[in-house]
Amino acid sequence: MLEHSEILDVLSEYPPTPVVAAVGSHSALDIADGAVTEGFRTLVLAQHGREGTYGRYYRTRRDAAGRVVRGCVDEVWGYPKFSDLAHVSAQEKLRAKGALLVPNRALSSYVPLPVIESELRVPIVGSRSMLRIEERTERENYYTLLEAAGIPTPERITDPKQIDGLSIVKLPHAKKRLERGFFTVASFEEYGRKSRELLERGTILPDDLAAARIERYVLGPVFNFNFFFSPLVPRDDGLELLGVDERRESSLDGLVRLPAAQQLELSQAGRIPEYTVVGHGTLTVRESILEDVFHLGEKFVNASQGRYPPGILGPFCLQTCLDKDGRPIVFDVAARIGGGTNIHLGLGHPYGNALWREPMSSGRRVAREIRIALDDGRLGEIVT
Repeated sequence: MLEHSEILDVLSEYPPTPVVAAVGSHSALDIADGAVTEGFRTLVLAQHGREGTYGRYYRTRRDAAGRVVRGCVDEVWGYPKFSDLAHVSAQEKLRAKGALLVPNRALSSYVPLPVIESELRVPIVGSRSMLRIEERTERENYYTLLEAAGIPTPERITDPKQIDGLSIVKLPHAKKRLERGFFTVASFEEYGRKSRELLERGTILPDDLAAARIERYVLGPVFNFNFFFSPLVPRDDGLELLGVDERRESSLDGLVRLPAAQQLELSQAGRIPEYTVVGHGTLTVRESILEDVFHLGEKFVNASQGRYPPGILGPFCLQTCLDKDGRPIVFDVAARIGGGTNIHLGLGHPYGNALWREPMSSGRRVAREIRIALDDGRLGEIVT
């Protein structure tokens, strides 16, 4: 892991007003929109063939006084592959630009984690050391942290032969590695049949299946809680809930919209849904549940500070199912900005807005933290 002192040395050479940068996928528009709103210039790092969204349709237009009149992306840098942004020459260019890199899932998926941890000498606004916990196959992962924090998670099934009720098998998609190859089963026989079908279709891979995590399925709605933690304020004020989202998954959402009789008319292959995330929707939650939600966030922050000092910094997401009693069960964690924060774009979200008394999206909250840190001479406290 890069020493914090190395990043502080990099910051010492930065211009007074840095540029906010993000990998061009996942949540880059939220990051860029929030940064422009807070008065920063923005940079999106895109792969060739995927620049149009940022460089054409959301390119920033400014008036003669420099005020933004349209768009939110000032510059787009293209690379043959996303991972090329970590080449030595590319890093030098980013540092010369004064780039502060806001990590999203695209960064940690397309740039190898060992490179991010030990070779990417560009300041990251967030917790560099915690990006690895999202990999379920790691010995130390988010389940380890959740257990240490005393946060409820779905019951784990260690042997497929022990499946005796509705369960979910969690593993990556064979081709779309950023996405899921999840499938549900209710018995060992069904596990064998569905896994064979998915292997034959090329949806999953044998090695991934062998390392898959199997959990008892929590029957209930999904609520993804988008938090923010600031080290710049007293600890009691540090945790914020900005918004809540839910996923739209293909082909799962299309399948569940069909009546049962029509589902049964599908081919056998069509009855096994894919869990590829294609969009998000916005949610609020009953206020009687919010107290439990904040307790989960506080436990997560405390555990992260003890296990991965300095702990979580900036945005993070606890993905939950609410059981029949309204109790949130955490089944996934994003130790950076979540994938559903684009629903806050521009308008903010009821919870962030209620706290800040103005539209406050996750992207804007990141930029506001950078602005506060710059004004107070504390930028080194929010980067790793």
